[in-house]
Amino acid sequence: MEDRNGHRPRERHQGSVILRGNAVRDTTADQRLLDSRLRKDWKTKDAWRALRILSEFVEGFDTLADLPPAVSVFGSARSKPGSVECELAERLGAALAGAGYAVITGGGPGVMEAANKGATEAGGLSIGLGIELPFEQGINDWVDIGIDFRYFFARKTMFVKYAQAFVVLPGGFGTMDELFEALTLVQTRKVTRFPVVLMGAEYWGGLLDWIRDRMAGEGKISPLDLELICLTDDVDEAVRHIVTADRTLGGEREAVERDAATELAARAGEPE
Repeated sequence: MEDRNGHRPRERHQGSVILRGNAVRDTTADQRLLDSRLRKDWKTKDAWRALRILSEFVEGFDTLADLPPAVSVFGSARSKPGSVECELAERLGAALAGAGYAVITGGGPGVMEAANKGATEAGGLSIGLGIELPFEQGINDWVDIGIDFRYFFARKTMFVKYAQAFVVLPGGFGTMDELFEALTLVQTRKVTRFPVVLMGAEYWGGLLDWIRDRMAGEGKISPLDLELICLTDDVDEAVRHIVTADRTLGGEREAVERDAATELAARAGEPE
């Protein structure tokens, strides 16, 4: 619906709630939660916020629990259709779908939309995890399953929990945030090691040089940590890397389970 000047009213999604026009607040749920200047409200409002946060986790877990193996794909919302990274993301989405993976993105435009489109057109399952932002993005039209989150940390949990791998294409601060969080979780063994693939060698080259020369060179990270990253512009190579790592980890899990079963059987046969 447009106003008398032909303009559409502002719109914002807050979970299942849609606000338009004058009902749109100037702050986000994350901002209100984390703003220390609102300390006087903590005792009266944070208990209710805790329930809202819990509901986001419940909604995400319940909706995504039955997903097939999936890969989270990150990249800029500002990339234009037809750009190199969008074409790469679309081919990647199709290739992942062809390999039997669902594709999870942030659900927005740009690289995210391209990856969702590639997966959907290839017959795969396409998931979008949106977020409340001051500038509304909305869930793109290629998403089969979409969830809107109020809180970044609840959304980020879903990206990690339901993915067998991360693929990171050129992007901005949000993309960097997801990249380094994934690397930190794997490096510190907070999650089972899974592959992190960077696509866009020219874009990421300077960053990787700095990581190797400064971080590793000055002992801030181990040289072995550099092996956590696979850099390629080849879609087939990226998918092969993910599939191989998935099979390797699957074999390791099966071996651990067999050893545990053997030990339990041996203990069951021991005299009391």
